[in-house]
Amino acid sequence: MKNETTQFIDGFMARLVARNPNEPAFHQAVHEVAESLAPFIVDNPALLKLKILERMTEPERVIMFRVLWLADNGEVQINRGYRIQMNSAIGPYKGGIRFHASVNLDILKFLAFEQTFKNSLTSLAMGGGKGGSDFNPKGKSDNEVMKFCQSFMSELFRHIGPNTDVPAGDIGVGGREVAYMYGQYRKLTNEFTGTYTGKGLDFGGSPLRPEATGYGMVYFATEMLKTRGESFKNKIVAISGSGNVAQHAVEKVIEMGGKVVTLSDSDGCIYDPDGISPEKLEFVKYLKNGLRGRIKEYVENFPSSEYYTGERPWKIKCDIALPCATQNELNGEEAQMLVDNGCFCVAEGANMPSTPEAIKVFLENKILYGPGKAANAGGVSVSGLEMTQNSIRLQWTKEEVDTRLQTIMKNIHAACVKNGTREDGFVNYVAGANISGFKKVANAMIAQGLI
Repeated sequence: MKNETTQFIDGFMARLVARNPNEPAFHQAVHEVAESLAPFIVDNPALLKLKILERMTEPERVIMFRVLWLADNGEVQINRGYRIQMNSAIGPYKGGIRFHASVNLDILKFLAFEQTFKNSLTSLAMGGGKGGSDFNPKGKSDNEVMKFCQSFMSELFRHIGPNTDVPAGDIGVGGREVAYMYGQYRKLTNEFTGTYTGKGLDFGGSPLRPEATGYGMVYFATEMLKTRGESFKNKIVAISGSGNVAQHAVEKVIEMGGKVVTLSDSDGCIYDPDGISPEKLEFVKYLKNGLRGRIKEYVENFPSSEYYTGERPWKIKCDIALPCATQNELNGEEAQMLVDNGCFCVAEGANMPSTPEAIKVFLENKILYGPGKAANAGGVSVSGLEMTQNSIRLQWTKEEVDTRLQTIMKNIHAACVKNGTREDGFVNYVAGANISGFKKVANAMIAQGLI
């Protein structure tokens, strides 16, 4: 069996790389899934014959377009826009829009592929998609951001809809950007539908949507901790990032009794041995959401903390690590540092933040490791709940949404345990998440024929 699975993985990846050259992030995401699924696929001849995994790695549609807009200084700006419509077997394409200089086809294909599995895990009727642009909103005026968003949507609107493709926010796309894009979509289509999620509460948004990814990750980690009779109470927690996901992860960890000691951004990280209190968190929210400042300014306001230029938080001693920044932010050496320093639980708030070498360290040391497609599925789960609320023209309370979110995260955890528990009792959450997400999509693809 081992030889068969190895041959399958090697042959499959060789074909994928040849077909998709110079796309390392996409290759990495697919390889991780292929390793988990190979034994299951080799055991099921129908999956091999119908080339289900091969079909899942081929986007149903790739849309790429020019975005022109005028800067405040009168200079014409040219950006590139994308939408990857990866898989719609179980529902309309669903996934965020990312505005960042690093955005390209490779990054978006990896994210859309991951999104297909993540959305399947939620048990909601959502397929996988992702989109964005190499536009960077940092340093731009509100007027420039509005002009860009309107120009971006002037092309994208013809490819999306409430039963076709429902975008949301992502890195660089918060409430402001979503509102500008949705406003332009509404004008161009002359309709008010739930085609975008992450909208403001006054025009169809869902309570708890901004908090959902961070909260959901902590709920998932809580379920992992329960399997070892542990909780967040009195635990030291290292968190990377300082944006939306990290902020709400800090909020929920504090509520659960944990002590968060780190945050970061692309310039470096802060370490606060006293812990980030609710009052300090309010400063971080104001700094990052209002002033759009850098995390190093935290130290200027709280002198007992330290700032490490160009470093990430993973050298700090902690019990639990929650990477919430971006892909490949935690490498093998850093993973070993975490393990050596006593960290026994890692849950991912970002998409693919751990490198393959880091994942290997976590699994070999049998620590609790929750991959992003499971641990950070809370965001898209509440997006799905927003779609439901839009469909029935009702808005649930924050408490109702939170109850549903907790149930979804518990169910995702249960599915991972069911499909990822090894003979020795160790739960491989990577395999559990990949197999659980794959089964539902594969069954739908088989039932619907070659389309």
